[in-house]
Amino acid sequence: MKKLLSLAVASVAFSAAVNANAHVSEAEWAQFKSQFAVMSERVNALEKENEALRGMRESMVTVEDIEQTYSDMEKLKSHAKATSWSERIKWKGDFRYRYEDISEDGKDDRERHRIRARTALIAQATDNVEIGLGFATGGDDPVSTNQTLGGGGSTKDIRLDLAYFKWKPNEFFLGGGKYVNPYYKPYKSGLIWDGDLRPEGLFVGYAGDKLFANATYIHLNSDSKDGVDEAIWGLQAGTNIGPVTLAAGYLDVPTKGLPPIYDGAFFGNSSEAGIDGDVYAYDYELITLGADASFNIGDLPLGLYLDYVQNQDADDNDQGYIIGAKLGSARKQGSWQLQYQYQELEADATFALVTDSDFMGGGTDGKGHKIGAAYALQSNWTLGFTYFDGEKCFDDIKCEARDYDRLMVDTKFKY
Repeated sequence: MKKLLSLAVASVAFSAAVNANAHVSEAEWAQFKSQFAVMSERVNALEKENEALRGMRESMVTVEDIEQTYSDMEKLKSHAKATSWSERIKWKGDFRYRYEDISEDGKDDRERHRIRARTALIAQATDNVEIGLGFATGGDDPVSTNQTLGGGGSTKDIRLDLAYFKWKPNEFFLGGGKYVNPYYKPYKSGLIWDGDLRPEGLFVGYAGDKLFANATYIHLNSDSKDGVDEAIWGLQAGTNIGPVTLAAGYLDVPTKGLPPIYDGAFFGNSSEAGIDGDVYAYDYELITLGADASFNIGDLPLGLYLDYVQNQDADDNDQGYIIGAKLGSARKQGSWQLQYQYQELEADATFALVTDSDFMGGGTDGKGHKIGAAYALQSNWTLGFTYFDGEKCFDDIKCEARDYDRLMVDTKFKY
């Protein structure tokens, strides 16, 4: 276009120039050249405007384009709505296969194979409300989700393991139901609480950068028609100071005068005669202290920990403690860990029903060593063992002291 215009103008100008050259004066010829220059600039300007308009036409959004964009947006909205539930829900769980060999004075040696499988669905109901629902193998034992294999391949029990809500608007949180124990336990210490225990009731707490606190109201039985509607009240506060964590707490377990709460047994706690049978001899008004410190030795993490409990209501045999160390961490493929701890737990140091079910056969009134090791075959898959060597009834009040040895070989998977 530009070339055609320029050629036309040049042709006209040349023709005019040839014809005019013999008829016009110098002044008229100069005026003509000036007009020609103005006309040329005008042609150039028009060509630039034409190029700009052509570019605008190419970049203009048509009505069809707008309609397609709206259609795509609606499809995206529909897809987001259909998949948003999956973004608010997650599954997690673990599986463990265990071989056990138990030797206790006065009893036949015992070997058994056991499994534990747990799974939980965690849903984000709102931005700050979490709902949990979980299931696990095992029976109604409050401190064990293990299931012994055998019975000719009979089907095994699956029970409700978790059912809770948790509201966390900021550093504070509040919840209730059947939930994961919120109390700080140094390196998963089972001195007071077994790791499989799922308390039932209400909990509230605070989790800050340096300070934390937990409080619970745990039902022993919530229905007054059963004659036992008591609950465990608890409070714990602690701090994180660099690599060190410290915590102190108080638990009130009002059991004095109550019959056995589970399975007709006291699990090492003292009992006395009541009107309708034996009853708990004491309440459990527990002072608790816990601490741990984490360091590195080269590339290996090292943890040192201490847990202590004392019952203010008991007349004697009222203390318990754990002291231990853990080297390494079996998490990533090829990593390993070693652990050692020594534990003494007198008969009435704590509420025996909820303490570690593995140490000296569970309950209170035992002392001894715990040695463990694990190796990560792959990430989320470990192979390890735990060995207990100690005594039951070491305070010689209710029964004769007897040696107790237990070996557990585990392979664990997490997902």
